[in-house]
Amino acid sequence: MKLRQKVIFLAITPLILALCAIALAVRHQSVLLAEQQRATIQQAYLSSKEAELKHYVALASHSISHLYESGRDDPATRREAMRILASLSYGDDGYFFLYDMQGNTLMHPRQPELVGQNLYGLRDERGQPTIQNLLQRARAGGGLERYMWVKPSTHKPVAKLGYVVAMPKWGWMMGTGIYLDDVDQALAKIDVQQSGNIHNTMLWIAGIAIAAAVAVGTSGVALNISELRVADAKLKVLAQRVVESQEQERARLSRDLHDGISQWLVSIKLQIEAGIIRLTSPKPEQRQAAQAVFEHAADQLSNVMAEVRRISHNLRPAILDDIGLAAALHHLGQEYTLSSGTPVHFEASGCTDALPDVANTVLFRLAQEALTNIERHAGASRIDIALRGEAHGVTLRIRDDGHGFDADGIALHPQRGIGLRNMMERMDAIGGRFAILSSAGGTVVTAYAANHS
Repeated sequence: MKLRQKVIFLAITPLILALCAIALAVRHQSVLLAEQQRATIQQAYLSSKEAELKHYVALASHSISHLYESGRDDPATRREAMRILASLSYGDDGYFFLYDMQGNTLMHPRQPELVGQNLYGLRDERGQPTIQNLLQRARAGGGLERYMWVKPSTHKPVAKLGYVVAMPKWGWMMGTGIYLDDVDQALAKIDVQQSGNIHNTMLWIAGIAIAAAVAVGTSGVALNISELRVADAKLKVLAQRVVESQEQERARLSRDLHDGISQWLVSIKLQIEAGIIRLTSPKPEQRQAAQAVFEHAADQLSNVMAEVRRISHNLRPAILDDIGLAAALHHLGQEYTLSSGTPVHFEASGCTDALPDVANTVLFRLAQEALTNIERHAGASRIDIALRGEAHGVTLRIRDDGHGFDADGIALHPQRGIGLRNMMERMDAIGGRFAILSSAGGTVVTAYAANHS
């Protein structure tokens, strides 16, 4: 996996993980809230039904109170009361029922086949004694009771909430009830709606996650393309600078060879030819003059050799291989002092011999470039060069007391600051650090190279 792909992956992965965590937390809280809401709605619904049942029983009691409170206890009066209660209904499955205290069915409008049967020992599908529990509740003063009963409209046993009261004067138990499957259906509808809401919320989060991942990925790709274009542009500029530097170096070498060494060699050749002619002359004074000609040619050969060493030194400072970076910088400072007259003070501390050859060359070239810039532009009266070996690298610091310059402006100028950019690029090439600080009181150049390349 490439670095750019790793960066995009590391940017998208935490985002997806965070959104997944948010989705799980939202889902957990939504489910918990739905359960609480369902329990609240169920409680409120049942409470309203309980109050409704009490109201129905109160109405039924009131509808036969004129008979029950009349003091008459004959079969005709009881039949009339049963007729009135049987006529009272609400909805398809809302009715009143009557049992005596021994469990005999006295009235059941929706299931008349039960009338006359003794259901005292009846048990529902869960094994609970239905009629016994209702009678016990009635004897205790009346109240609510849950049990299973066959629903008339569906002919299937479902849960039912009943409310019963005792009528002790006649030995009756009167009651009514509601079937709870309607409540379960209403709650199931609520569950479906809540489940749909949770599902839609998850879809929204998933959509946001996908959109965010696409946005991050697209931004990363766009940034990579932009960075590639910038890098390509910088690479082209750098390649152009390399070519220009090579051409400049070739032109400088050509001038040095043509203007210096070539002319000297031609002069030496002519002098040797003249000396040979004088040696063959019969005149003694001509032979004596030939000696002076050869001596002058020998002096010029020494100059040619010195020039060749200078050119070779500029191409590759062999002194680095012979005596090391510290001694080479000290020698460079001495040569600068002799050529320019400006004193150079050199100081070395720590171990500076662990650098790779390429790092030694870069630091030496940087020092050469810095001294050249100081001589051309700074007008300094003193230069300090400090080389300090550290645990993991070497730091080179060059300080002068010249009049300084605008380092940022020069570095950005397209036609100026070539030497400064060369120093920066050399340090970047070996993974080092470069800094320059300039003011009216002087300039400090600092370069750091690590011991490993």
